[in-house]
Amino acid sequence: MATFNILTRRTLAALALVALAQAALAAEPAAFTNSLGMAFVRIPAGTFQMGAGDDVRDALSNEKPRHAVTISHPFYLATHEITQAQWETVMGNSAYTLSRSNPFYGLPGMADRVRKPNNPVTVSWNDAQGFIERLNQREGGRRYRLPTEAEWEYAARAGTATAYSFGDDASLLSRYAWHGEDFATGSMHPVGQKLPNPWGLYDMHGNVWEWVQDWYADRYPGSAPVTDPSGPATGSNKVVRGGSWHVTSGSWRSAVRKPYEPDYRGISIGFRLALTAAGEP
Repeated sequence: MATFNILTRRTLAALALVALAQAALAAEPAAFTNSLGMAFVRIPAGTFQMGAGDDVRDALSNEKPRHAVTISHPFYLATHEITQAQWETVMGNSAYTLSRSNPFYGLPGMADRVRKPNNPVTVSWNDAQGFIERLNQREGGRRYRLPTEAEWEYAARAGTATAYSFGDDASLLSRYAWHGEDFATGSMHPVGQKLPNPWGLYDMHGNVWEWVQDWYADRYPGSAPVTDPSGPATGSNKVVRGGSWHVTSGSWRSAVRKPYEPDYRGISIGFRLALTAAGEP
C-alpha cells in the first residue's frame, strides 16, 4: 500500500507539472509589444519543407535539397525589421556614422533617402549582435536574439509551400515587398507599408535583406528530416534572407539565401529580432 501511495503521489505530481506547463503555454500572449515599442507575434511550433525543390526553375543550388524541418518550440518574431530610430534609442548613435562596405551610400541623394527614422537600419551581423547585447541588458534577461535560418524561413512561409507567402504569382510581389529599385533613385522604405504575410509579419519579402544567426553553407546537409537546425558549427560567412529593395537582389522567394561576411555593412542588409518564448530553452 505504501508503494502504491508513493507511485500515486508521483503520478499526481507529474500530472500537475504537465498541467502547469500547459497553463503557462496557454498564458503566452499571441502578440506583445516591448518597452521600446517593438511588436512581436508568437510563432507556433511546427514542421515545414525548407528550401526549394527541382520543380522551382530559378532555384539556386544553395537552396537545395528541400527537406523537412521541425521547429519544436514556439518563439516570437518581430513584426517589423529594426528601424533606424530603434537603433538610435538602444545604441545612442546613428548607424550611418559607421563606415560602409560598399560605395553606394555615397551616391547623390542616397544618404537622405536612407536616413529616415522608420526605415530599417542597415548594419553588419556583428553590429546586430552588439544591438542585441545592449537590448538584453536594457530589457533584462538573454531572450532577444537573431532567428535561426530555419526559424526565419518557417516564419516567412507562414504555413505556405509556395514560392512566396502569398502564392506563386510574382506579379503580386509589389503588394507585399519593396523591390526592384535602382541605386540612382531608390532606397529602403519605412517598415510596415506593404501587406503582411499570413502570420502578420511585414517586409519578409524585400525592403532589406535580414541577417540570421547561422553560418552559411553552400548546400543544406541532406534531405533527411531535421529538428531545430542551427547551421554549420563554423564558417566565414553568415546568411541573409528575404531580398531587398534593389534590383540586384534577383529573387524574393521565401527560399532564397545569400552569404555575407559578418562584418559586411552595406545599405541593403538589416535584421529583425527573435525572442525566446518564456520557459523555452
